[in-house]
Amino acid sequence: MTSPSGDTPFSPTAAPELLADSPPGVWVPDILDGFERQTIPLEVDEEGPNAATLVRLAGAVPSEGAVPAGGDGPASGIPVLYVHGWSDYFYNAPLARLFAERGYAFHALDLRKYGRSLRPGQTPGWAGSLEVYDDEIGRALRIIARDHPQRPVLMGHSTGGLTLALWAARHPGRARALVLNSPWLEMQGSALVRHMASAVLDPVVRLHPKNFLKLPRVDHYWRTVSAAADGDWDLHPLWRPQYAFEVPGGWLKAVMAGHATVAAGLGLTEPVHVMLSDRTVFGPSWREDMTAADIVLDVEILAQRSTRLGRHVTVVRHAGALHDVMASPQAIRRQAAREMFQWLGVYAGPA
Repeated sequence: MTSPSGDTPFSPTAAPELLADSPPGVWVPDILDGFERQTIPLEVDEEGPNAATLVRLAGAVPSEGAVPAGGDGPASGIPVLYVHGWSDYFYNAPLARLFAERGYAFHALDLRKYGRSLRPGQTPGWAGSLEVYDDEIGRALRIIARDHPQRPVLMGHSTGGLTLALWAARHPGRARALVLNSPWLEMQGSALVRHMASAVLDPVVRLHPKNFLKLPRVDHYWRTVSAAADGDWDLHPLWRPQYAFEVPGGWLKAVMAGHATVAAGLGLTEPVHVMLSDRTVFGPSWREDMTAADIVLDVEILAQRSTRLGRHVTVVRHAGALHDVMASPQAIRRQAAREMFQWLGVYAGPA
């Protein structure tokens, strides 16, 4: 496996940090200052042992003195589980602290073969079905419930938003609410594009599901978020590389199966808050206006598909936001956070 440029190894062994597993059931210091992590062992597959990694603020335990969620009522301790998107991991420490300041018990999950959970010899991000993540999501929630027994808020970005929405549909009543940050609910263009792509992929995926698709390799999104370019964030060079992970055909087929399920209607009974940018900018070459738009997904399609999630969906558009609304410039993410916490206070309070 090579880097997009073909000149350096693209392997977990090249990571500046290879994280050792935590002892069973033990929280250990994380690479993010002030955070700790716990390894969740999973099954062994054809690439070897799998694990997921749960992350939280250090010393995050129930507290009767917590700030009330939503700004009123008793201290909540309502747990939050955050799941990242494709070619990504949890790095947004300010987001975790915002939740903690309001009395929520924030946790993030690096899924198998991503971020802290990526192991030598694994295909980064590989999954043949999004249902495989039911295992680590379920285990993570059981760990969280030991200290925070209330029903959780689920928060996901991009593919993580799709994954959590599908999980909630398969596990009705388990979540308190969903907060979806630019969830990848449909292919760019329309369902027709998805059907056409699926027809092309089918014969290839059937024989070689892990073959990488020949897609354009651009670093535009990385430029919008990385502090090494035009963004605000110090990113791990392997876990959120300049050029996203190469895309296995079988993984894309699994994502499109999720899209089809959403298009048919998920029927979620939990309230859903969807945050999106106000516009999409696509293009083969870098443009300055890419720093104030979603340059990964079609936000109009996402807004339409959001209505298929369930009976109670709130869609909020944020002017100038990036694909990751909560990684946008500070003024935008602060406004997005204010509106999100107002919504949570009404629809996901202690009752």
